[in-house]
This record gives sequence, C-alpha cells and structure tokens, in this order.
Amino acid sequence: MTATLPSPGPGALSLSGSSAAVVREVGLRDGLQSIATVVSTTHKIEWINAAYAAGLREMEVGSFVPARLLPQLADTADVLAHAKTLAGLFASVLVPNYKGAELALDRGADLMVVPLSASHAHSLTNLRKTPDEVVAEVARIRALRDAGGNHTLIEGGVGTAFGCTLQGEVAESEVLRLMQALLDAGADRVSLADTVGYADPASVYRLFDKARALVGERLWCAHFHDTRGMGLANAYAAWQVGIARFDACLAGIGGCPHAPGASGNVTTEDLVFMLERMGVSTGIDVSAVLALRQRAAGWLSGETLHGTLWRSGLPRAFAPIGPVTAEGAV
Repeated sequence: MTATLPSPGPGALSLSGSSAAVVREVGLRDGLQSIATVVSTTHKIEWINAAYAAGLREMEVGSFVPARLLPQLADTADVLAHAKTLAGLFASVLVPNYKGAELALDRGADLMVVPLSASHAHSLTNLRKTPDEVVAEVARIRALRDAGGNHTLIEGGVGTAFGCTLQGEVAESEVLRLMQALLDAGADRVSLADTVGYADPASVYRLFDKARALVGERLWCAHFHDTRGMGLANAYAAWQVGIARFDACLAGIGGCPHAPGASGNVTTEDLVFMLERMGVSTGIDVSAVLALRQRAAGWLSGETLHGTLWRSGLPRAFAPIGPVTAEGAV
C-alpha cells in the first residue's frame, strides 16, 4: 500500500515539521570524492572558512581512505585539523573501516560516519563487505573508541535505503533491521540515504516515519541525492515526519558511480533557501552561500555544477529567519 503525504493545509508548517533545521555541508567529502578535480588544501580551507562565516556549523570535511584510492581526499587530516580550530564547528569524517576509525579518533574528529549499504550488491561492490560484516566492524570501532576514552560520535549511515541500481528493490524491513543492528552494535546515531536517487516523497515519508517510530531521536540525519530531480521534495517529506538535520552539498556536486550521468547531492544553497522560505530557521546566510558557490566554481572549473537558485538569485522580499535552534543540534 502506497503511503499518502499529509495535506499541508493552513498552519501545517508549524505543526508537521520542526521550526528549525541543521544543514550539514558534505561537499568536501561526498562531493569532491566523486569528481576528477583535486581541490587544493588551501582552497578547501577557504571553503570551510566561508561556509563557517555563512553560518554552517556542521561539515563533513573528508574521509580517511588510502590516497591511492581517493587522491581528492588525501589531505583529510590537514583539513580536519583546520576545521577543529573554528569554535563551534562540528567536524565529521567518513571512515569505511577500522583503520579509518583509528585515524579519525587520533585526529580528534567530532563524528565519524561509517557507511553501510542496505543493498547487498552495492555493499559488496563499494565496501567489499556484506551489510552484516559492516555491522560487525561498527562493534569493533565502538570498542576501540570506548577503550581510548574518546568522545567521537559514531554515525551508521544506511545508504541505498530506497533502492539500488545494482540490486533494484531494497526491502524496508531490511533497512530497518540494519538500522537497528547498527545501534545495537554501538553506533550512537543512524542516518538514511538515497544513494542513487530511487526515493520519492511518499516512500521517504513512509520509511522515515517507520524509522523514527523504531529508534526515535537516534535517527540523526537525512541524505538525499537529486538524481531524478526529487531531492528537495524528498527533503520536505522527511521534514514533515520531523527530521531536522539534512546533508547537502555546495553546487550539488557528487553522486554515485553506480548512477552515471546523474546530479549529486541536494544542493546546499537550494535546500537552505527552501527551508528558510518555509519559515524553518537554519541560521545560514543564503546569499553568503551563493557567493561561496561562485568562488567554488573557479576551483571546480570543467566540472558540472547543479542547482537552480544561483540562476535567478534571491527574491527581493526574502529575509532569513534567524539563529538555528533545532532540537538536538550540536
């Protein structure tokens, strides 16, 4: 049976979703790892500084993977070190395995995202592990963290949660099972991601509603790609369920190698504008993010950028809501 989104109706924005939201910028990791250009450490630091000045307080700044695999992220340790100098900035890194977790803990990351694909085919292709083997790795990472008395949070990122180019359908029951298994193994938080753009607003509403009913506030974040032009609609559906933290990427770069030709993550500037326009406070200056996008276009010369707000700019009457106060914000 297909879920039906609730009718917005008068006053629905104040009743159905949070009045504030956090946007986590993931372009420095998810965006850059999927393109050919290797952005210099200097420009990455400029990116962080400008995003911070614009009001972004959560950023995924890289990934601890071998440089031979992802030369775009070879300087993650240096980029993270700079991020840690900015007061109030919550810096995340992606760690695909135990070795990556060791480096993240050693370098003082605030949070490490351990990716898990609910699609078995995608998991074996991307991580060379089954989903349950990733769960077991999370248990080892949790033991490592606790043994060292470290306070770095562990987020289990459940990808391909709505389907997969390689496998096709991914059952909701399997997504929910793996999400709970990650928490049982020691993850502090979990998130759900539409890795290849299979989601639609009704399926997003249905799955996130079930996920929140199962794990409550430990469902930390929603990660959508705009592969088929439904990224913002899907974010809105998640917000209707009560999700108040979203991943997004400057200029919509990124994507998945198993969704060739597709656009990448939901565009930071478009998502912030949508939320603020709806009356949802993000604490982010959209005009400053647009200015950063223009600078980044120079660093990413030759790459395809996405998004729509930059084309026409902000409406004349647009005004931001104010400081972010999302429940659970760091």
